[in-house]
Amino acid sequence: MYSLGIDIGSTTSKGALLADGNRIVATALRNAGIGTDGPEEVVKELLRASDLDEGQIGVTVATGYGRTLYPGAHYRVSELTCHALGAHFIFPGIRTLIDIGGQDAKAISLDGAGRMSNFQMNDKCAAGTGRFLDVMAGILQLRAGDLAGEAALAESICPISSTCTVFAESEVISHLAQGVNRKDLVAGICESVATRTGSLAKRVGVTPPLAMSGGVALNEGVRGALSRYLGVEILFSPLAQFFGGLGAALYGYQTYNKEN
Repeated sequence: MYSLGIDIGSTTSKGALLADGNRIVATALRNAGIGTDGPEEVVKELLRASDLDEGQIGVTVATGYGRTLYPGAHYRVSELTCHALGAHFIFPGIRTLIDIGGQDAKAISLDGAGRMSNFQMNDKCAAGTGRFLDVMAGILQLRAGDLAGEAALAESICPISSTCTVFAESEVISHLAQGVNRKDLVAGICESVATRTGSLAKRVGVTPPLAMSGGVALNEGVRGALSRYLGVEILFSPLAQFFGGLGAALYGYQTYNKEN
C-alpha cells in the first residue's frame, strides 16, 4: 500500500511517499508554501518519480500550516505529531527533536514509540527561525544556503545581542559599518539562532538522542552552535526537511490499517 504525506509550510511544501509504511519511495520539495500551487506540484513530482497515478495512492495525509486548505487529504494532522513520527522513522529511539521552520521553532519530547509527549513552540517572533536567517543573509548579500560555509571560515564569533529580528538587523548593519569581518558576523548570527532555539529546548527538557528537522537543520553553522550550547550531539539526516511529510505518510498508513 502506498501512503502519501504532504507538509505545507509557510515558505515551502514538502512531500514523501511510503510503500507499506516502511520504505521511502520518493520525496519532493517546492519553494512555495501555503496559498500557492506548491503542494499540488509536490504531489505531481512524487507521482512522476514513483511512476504511479493518484488511483494507486491508498491514503493521503496533510500536515503543516496549510493542512486545512489541502482538498486531497484523507486526514489532516498537526505538524508536531508528524515531525515526531518522521524523526523516529529515520532515527528509531530518538527522544528529543528540534524543528526550525520558516516562521517558527519547536522543541518536541518523544516517547520510545515516536509519539510526542511534550513540546514548546516559538511562533510569536521571527528570531530563531528560518526567516531570521533569510533576513540576515539578505543584509550581508548572501543566500541563506551560503551562511554555513561563511560561518565555518570565521576567526571569531561576533555576538548578536538583539533577540528581535528588527533590532538584530540594525545591529548587524552597525557591525558592518564598523568593519567587522562578515564571516565573524555570520558565525554570530548562527550562534544567535542556536541560543534562542536551545533555550526553547531546555524548557521542554533535552534527553538524548537529539535530532533536528526542518530546512535550518541543513545549516551546519546553526547545528554546530546548537550542539555546543546544549552539550549534546545532534543527529543529522539529509532528509531532515522531509520529516513532516514522512511522518504524515506513516500516520496515514498506520491509521488506515487500524480502521480497515
